[in-house]
Amino acid sequence: MPLFDATFRLDRSRNATVQVFEHLRELIVSLAIAPGTVLARPQLCAYFGLSQAPIREALLRLEEERLVDIYPQHQTRVRAIDLASARQAHFLRLSVELEMAHLMAQDPNPALERTLLELVARQQACLAAGDLATFTRLDMEFHRALYEAAALPDLWSMMRSCSGNLDRLRRMHLPLHRKAESILEQHARIARCIGAGDAAGAQGLVREHLSGTLNALDALRERYPDLMLPADFAPPSMAA
Repeated sequence: MPLFDATFRLDRSRNATVQVFEHLRELIVSLAIAPGTVLARPQLCAYFGLSQAPIREALLRLEEERLVDIYPQHQTRVRAIDLASARQAHFLRLSVELEMAHLMAQDPNPALERTLLELVARQQACLAAGDLATFTRLDMEFHRALYEAAALPDLWSMMRSCSGNLDRLRRMHLPLHRKAESILEQHARIARCIGAGDAAGAQGLVREHLSGTLNALDALRERYPDLMLPADFAPPSMAA
């Protein structure tokens, strides 16, 4: 199967639909499966070794996250990056994480600062090795650690579910304009501001950190014009 060059191993102790969804979502968000790619159900069934039912349910979840378009009785296609969805996810995430940075800095936790700086050190090693996939995973772990420290793990899960298009933009941006290096610097400074009880400093850095990709949107659109939806796009359910 051209889309997949490895064998998928199903974990029989976990829900099959969830595994299919998670696997396809990661491939789409990482841009390993490019926008515009057709996801043929018979091929997906063969790859995952599953019937149509869990494949269909996983694709419906991806459609809910605006990552694929399902054309009934025709095909499922990976959606180009939905900028409206990305902007809304950015607004929500920025609002939450600004408040969270303020909350964490009000009650500094040396253990949290150490955890965050350890993640930064691991990211630095990944960047030096050219491992952007693990770098990105550790980026997510950095932010997840803040949500967990604030006792907001369910909010993290909700945030992830609406951030797929924003995450695709961030993956596109990562190799450009020394974005990865700026992430490392900003993460380290956020961790130290929180550890020092500097709420204003932490909030300023969070705003700068989370806004970088959308601030570079014009450059990304110029570089990758075919990967983003046109402004007048209508999803299948709204199309004539």
